[in-house]
Amino acid sequence: MKVLKFGGTSVGSPERMKKLLDIIDPSQRQIVVLSAVSGTTNNLVEIGEAYLAGNKDKAASLIAILKEKYEVFIKELFAKREYLEQGKEVIDYHFGLLSNLANDLFTSIEEKVILAQGELLSTTLYHVYLKEIGIRSVLLPALDFMKTDEDNEPIVDYITKHITPLLDKHPENNLFITQGYICRNSFGEIDNLRRGGSDYTASLIGAGIRSEEVQIWTDIDGMHNNDPRIVKGTMPIAQLSFDEAAELAYFGAKILHPQSVFPAQRYKIPVRLLNTMDPKAQGTLITNTSEKDKIKSIAAKDGITAIKIQSSRMLLAHGFLRRVFEVFERYRTSIDMITTSEVAVSLTIDDTTYLKEITAELLGFGTVDIDKDQTIVCVVGDFGAEKHGYAARVLEAVKHIPIRMISYGGSDHNMSILIKTEDKTEILRSLHHRLF
Repeated sequence: MKVLKFGGTSVGSPERMKKLLDIIDPSQRQIVVLSAVSGTTNNLVEIGEAYLAGNKDKAASLIAILKEKYEVFIKELFAKREYLEQGKEVIDYHFGLLSNLANDLFTSIEEKVILAQGELLSTTLYHVYLKEIGIRSVLLPALDFMKTDEDNEPIVDYITKHITPLLDKHPENNLFITQGYICRNSFGEIDNLRRGGSDYTASLIGAGIRSEEVQIWTDIDGMHNNDPRIVKGTMPIAQLSFDEAAELAYFGAKILHPQSVFPAQRYKIPVRLLNTMDPKAQGTLITNTSEKDKIKSIAAKDGITAIKIQSSRMLLAHGFLRRVFEVFERYRTSIDMITTSEVAVSLTIDDTTYLKEITAELLGFGTVDIDKDQTIVCVVGDFGAEKHGYAARVLEAVKHIPIRMISYGGSDHNMSILIKTEDKTEILRSLHHRLF
C-alpha cells in the first residue's frame, strides 16, 4: 500500500484538484494525504491573530472573505447541483465553526482548532468530488489516529494501532483520503505538526502501516542540487540517502519538511519526491543507500544568528561546554552549528525568541558577541573521513567571500559554512559553478 501526499499548490484550484486523478490510480490501494488549499493556512493564521488580539470584527471580515473564496471554488469543482449543495454544507459547517469562536474565550487551543480547518475542508471537498464522479473513497479523520506525546513527538505505535482497524473496516475500498498536518496532542486537544507538517504526516502514516512507498507530490520535479530560484541550470537529484535528504531539508531545501524523513528512515520505507505538474518526471528517490564519491547538493538556511562566547576560564575547564549548552536547553533553543577553540566557542541559532535572556546568562561566562543576518550554506554529499579533496574544492570556491564559521567532520554527509546573508547569492552561484 502506498501513501501519496499532495501539497497546497497541488490542490490549489478546482482544476488542479481534479487533475490529481492523473496521478492517483483508484484501482490501487493507497492513502492520499492532502494539505490545505494553497493560501488557506495563511488566511487562518490571520483569523487566529485577530481573535487573539480581541478584534472580533476583523476576524469576522477575514472569515467572510475566505468563505467567499471557497464558495467560488466549489462552483468550479462540482458540476451537479446535488454535490454543489453538499459542498456548500461542508463550507457552511466549517466557517460556522470559525464564526462561533467569537462567542468563546479565545486561547491557543482555539487557535489550533482554526488552523485545522484548512485540511478538513480540502479533504472533505475532495471526497465529495470523488463521489460526484463515481469513484469510491473513504474519508479517514486524521484526528482519530494521529497523536503526539508530552514532548509533542508523534507516536508511530499509536498510529498503527488506530489506523489499521479503519483500513480493515473497508476491505473493498482502495482509496483513502486523510488530512496532513493536523493531530491531537497528549491532552486529546486538536493540535498540529507545525508548518509543512503534511510531509511529516505522510511519512508517519507510511511508517504506521509499513507502506511500500511514500510519495511527496509538489510543484517541483524532485530535490535540486541548488536553489533554482537563485542559481540557473540546477538539476534534480535522482537518488539521496535519508541522511543526505535530512541535511538538505533542515538547511533550506523547501521541497521537504525537515522531520519527515525520520519515520520513513526508521522503518526503511522509500520516499519519492515527485512533480504534480509533470508526473512523468523521474523526481528524487530517498532510501537507505547513497551514491559514493559524489557531492550531491547545496542548500542555504537564512535567519541565522551567530553567538561567540570568549572566556579564559574555558581553557582546560571541565564542564564548560555543558554549562553553556544548559543555557540553551533552559530556553528550549536548538543549536545549528558549533565550533570551538581553547578560549572561545561560536555557535548559531535560528530561534531568537529568548536571545536577550540567553545573552544575559552567557555574559556570566565571559564576553559575548552577537552577529545577526547570517546564512548557513550546507554542501551535502559523501564527506566520509577517508575522502580527500572535497573540502578543498568547497573552500576554493568561496575563497573570495568572508566566512564567519566552518563546520566539517560532524557528519559524513555535510560541510557547512556561515556567511553574511548579503553574500548568499554569490556563494551559491560560486559553489555551483565550482562543484557542478
